[in-house]
Amino acid sequence: MTVLDSRPDRPADGERTGAGGHPGVLISSGGVSMTAVEDLGAGRGPAWLDAWLLANAADVQAWFRHVHANPELSRQEFGTTELVAGLLKQAGLQPQVMPGGTGLTCDIGTGDRCVALRADMDALPLTEATGLPYAATAEGACHACGHDAHTTILLAAGLALASVADELPGRVRLVFQPAEEVMPGGALEVIEAGGLAGVERIFGLHCDPRLEVGRVGTRVGAITSATDLLELHLTSPGGHTSRPHLTADLVHALGTVITGLPALLSRRVDPRSGTVLVWGAVHAGEAPNAVPRDGLLRGTLRTGDPTVWADLQPLVADLVQSLLVPTGVGYDLHHRRGVPPVVNDAQSTVLLEGAVTAALGPAALTTTKQSSGGEDFGWYLEEIPGSFMRLGVWPGEGPMRDLHQPTFQLDERALLTGIRVMTHTALAALTA
Repeated sequence: MTVLDSRPDRPADGERTGAGGHPGVLISSGGVSMTAVEDLGAGRGPAWLDAWLLANAADVQAWFRHVHANPELSRQEFGTTELVAGLLKQAGLQPQVMPGGTGLTCDIGTGDRCVALRADMDALPLTEATGLPYAATAEGACHACGHDAHTTILLAAGLALASVADELPGRVRLVFQPAEEVMPGGALEVIEAGGLAGVERIFGLHCDPRLEVGRVGTRVGAITSATDLLELHLTSPGGHTSRPHLTADLVHALGTVITGLPALLSRRVDPRSGTVLVWGAVHAGEAPNAVPRDGLLRGTLRTGDPTVWADLQPLVADLVQSLLVPTGVGYDLHHRRGVPPVVNDAQSTVLLEGAVTAALGPAALTTTKQSSGGEDFGWYLEEIPGSFMRLGVWPGEGPMRDLHQPTFQLDERALLTGIRVMTHTALAALTA
């Protein structure tokens, strides 16, 4: 049917050749020749899910490796969208591609009740350094945040559910979302396109490289933080460093903000809110004996408290003004509001925890801490209730390779545990 250049680790004799000219795998009704992936939830049911995974695990692995090898940046996920839509159509489903041409939604089953499962699709602008045989084929883009796994898990869970669509007690909406990695996030585009219309609850997951494969972390309340971007442009007449009193010392002003703004915020914001400002980039001048005429400061401002987030923008503006007016420099502050915290609904989390236990057993379930990271899934939870989980992808030994690093990689057994959990979550939510 389709040749995917997923380059298996240990190609079988008589391997097929992909479109790129190197070893590939053929997606077909007979399956593919791939290294076996252990199913940690095998036998836990339901029987139709066990059978589907047994028959399709190799294809799941091939889809994952293909998406991994062909990363696409935010709002450029055309190939990934085409792959997902094509496989869903072949299962008799009717996926609806979003107006921008990337991302899609697809309903499975019938009935008035509807729950949603979401996965993000975009890659990061990094060059992969894993050395994997199915590593990204181009520089400047790689799946260093696990969105390739998220997409594959949701695709497989949807196809498994489609195999029993007539028996489902309602509808399951698959949401394949573009542009999670850019603020304010593609979730807003999904909402604007009607992607949540008629949906009661929504669930999602994210790879966690600090959690062992086969385990799932849940939490009631905030599980991520709000994330804003700050960009501060400074200007000065410039001058000679021997006469700073005759100009506005721009570098000194930058230093005042770099140290002063985080310090003032720590005294103006409740410390229990988890509010933190960290600078990531600073640029000014070249010559050691010249006061520069312009400078730039960029950073991220995060908080775990939605109420604090609502008040941060005017507070930051006031504090920056108080710090810079005495220095005499000109300035232009761009405070870009990012994403809200992901605040998990209690009832949805109870449903999710029951699904994890049913899918993998009680030992799989663990609690997780709130992260300072941002995630645009929070926009969905401002519209409808839902819950977001962390999926263990660490093999249990060796280094924990962090997200957003070019060396990030995951244990492929997590694909099957994720499929089981997402499938059980949909069933639990529809029968609640």
